[in-house]
Amino acid sequence: MTQLEIAREGSISPEVRAVAQLERVEPELVREGLAAGTIVLPANRNRLCPRPAAIGPGLRIKVNANVGASSADPGMEGVLARTRAALDAGADAVMDLSTAGDLDAIRRAVLSESPVSVGTVPIYQAAIEAATAGSGVASMSEEALFDVIARHAADGVDFITVHCGVTRETSALALNGERLTGVVSRGGAFTICWMQANERENPLYARFDDLLDICRQHDVTLSLGDGLRPGCLADGSDSAQLAETAVLGQLVLRAREAGVQAMVEGPGHLPLDHVAPNVVLQKRLCHGAPFYVLGPLVTDIAPGYDHISGAIGGALAGMAGADFLCYLTPAEHLGLPSVEDVRDGVIASRIAAHAADVVRLGVGARQWDDDMARARGNLDWPEQFRLAIDPKRARARHRPGGNRETTCSMCGPYCVFALLGKPAAAHK
Repeated sequence: MTQLEIAREGSISPEVRAVAQLERVEPELVREGLAAGTIVLPANRNRLCPRPAAIGPGLRIKVNANVGASSADPGMEGVLARTRAALDAGADAVMDLSTAGDLDAIRRAVLSESPVSVGTVPIYQAAIEAATAGSGVASMSEEALFDVIARHAADGVDFITVHCGVTRETSALALNGERLTGVVSRGGAFTICWMQANERENPLYARFDDLLDICRQHDVTLSLGDGLRPGCLADGSDSAQLAETAVLGQLVLRAREAGVQAMVEGPGHLPLDHVAPNVVLQKRLCHGAPFYVLGPLVTDIAPGYDHISGAIGGALAGMAGADFLCYLTPAEHLGLPSVEDVRDGVIASRIAAHAADVVRLGVGARQWDDDMARARGNLDWPEQFRLAIDPKRARARHRPGGNRETTCSMCGPYCVFALLGKPAAAHK
């Protein structure tokens, strides 16, 4: 049985009990959300994930880090180094998005390395294997695609991105010449290339029941991908994006009926004032399914700083109800991220997630901030470093100053806490 089916029975699985303890919530809250489909718990039954994470309302917002090999760096070691960096920075999940190298070996190594949930995008491997054979992406057979999906599921992948909403009808809206950036999703582009060359419907949509059979067998969570997501502010909230979201909402209901967990991916690039309305609309169209957003990026002019642009959008999205943030790194739109880029990207998204959690979860989430405030009032530097979201960076940036080493070099002997004494609240 899947986690969804167990929850519908009224039972609490060991995984539910474990995540409830980590979240400091009652197991029944998680079970009820799973049963309703508003929470997902990606945990492939073939893999004993040491630290599974539940995603949905009432829980801490989770952060995913994309890793993987590319033609510029197809080796295994680079992937594993970026994976370790993401885990060290506190990512709740990682996705292997490799497009070069030994794809099966890389995926299995990431699964072995990661104690958190692991996701993949199977169409990458299916399309690349077809192209590598010399016949081009469009020569990929439907059977080959479903074989790759089954292979990923059997290996223990916990969630997969599948671009089921990229249909012949919805993709036409993105290709009608009205968009500035057209289709920016690689999985969406692979799918459209295949549909155009074969003059057939997207097999992930046409054969959705076959996809559900594989996922139910292994308890793989569907991450219904936004293959038509906007790639710039000008394309945000357009007809193609919204039409795809409506299709995904229908597929969410079919997945739940089949006992398969499903979440929905969202944009992308959006103007600041579109972020919250997009979350509200997605939740309505997709029947409360957990919302997994890439950023969203709220400006197009910050290459080298897109982790900041994405964190701004992520905080707004999380406050409005998004449940899962996909990080962006400083290398977004520029190249393969370095280990340091990965770390910076995870931390930026974690800051965004926590800022939103303070609003969503209230006092429980803010306790961390209150503890930091007391440590600052006490000029307790070891405790401030311990509480910092990135202790290594905080220690490295600390500059003692003045006649008292307890103050920093900004104010030195004129530190307000040195002048006025420790605030009363700091002693609580």
